[in-house]
Amino acid sequence: MKTIIFSHGKDSSPNGTKIQLLSKIAHNKGFNTLSVDYRFTKKPDERVELLRSIVANKNNEAVILVGSSMGGYVSTVIAMEFKPMGLFLMCPALYMSSYKIQDFSVPIHNIMIVHGWQDTVIPYQNSIRFGLQHQAVVHLLNDNHRLSNCHEALGRQFEFFIQTTNNTIT
Repeated sequence: MKTIIFSHGKDSSPNGTKIQLLSKIAHNKGFNTLSVDYRFTKKPDERVELLRSIVANKNNEAVILVGSSMGGYVSTVIAMEFKPMGLFLMCPALYMSSYKIQDFSVPIHNIMIVHGWQDTVIPYQNSIRFGLQHQAVVHLLNDNHRLSNCHEALGRQFEFFIQTTNNTIT
C-alpha cells in the first residue's frame, strides 16, 4: 500500500484547496491519502507528535509526506526520523526562530520544494537554504505564501514528483 500524508499549515485545514487539488492527483496515480487534522493546536511540537504516531502506525507502508507552511516543518521533522519515500514541501516553515528544531538532516534524496517569490510569511530563502543542504528540487513561483495563483503549476510539479517517487517504490 502507498499512502501520501498531508500536513496543513497553522491557519489552514485538512480539506484546504491545495490539499484537495493534490489529493485528486494522488488518487489518480494510485495512492491512498490521509490529511491530518491539526486544527486543535497551533503548536508545532504537538503537531509533530501527532504525525509521529500516525506514521509509526503505518508500519512498513510506502509513505510520502506532504506539508504546507507549518505542516512543512512538521513533515520535515518526521522525515528525519522515519525516512519516507519522498517529501514534498510548500512554503515550508523551516528555520523559524520560534520553532524547536533548527538543524535538519533528512536522510532521503527525493525532496521537492515549491515556494512563492512574494511570500511575506516565510522567506523563500529558507527553502533555498534547505534545498542546497539536501540537494532538493526547489521551484520558486510567482506567487505568495498561499500559492493560490499557481495551482496549475503546483499540480504539475506534484504530479511529476509522485510519478518519479512512484517509480522508486515499484
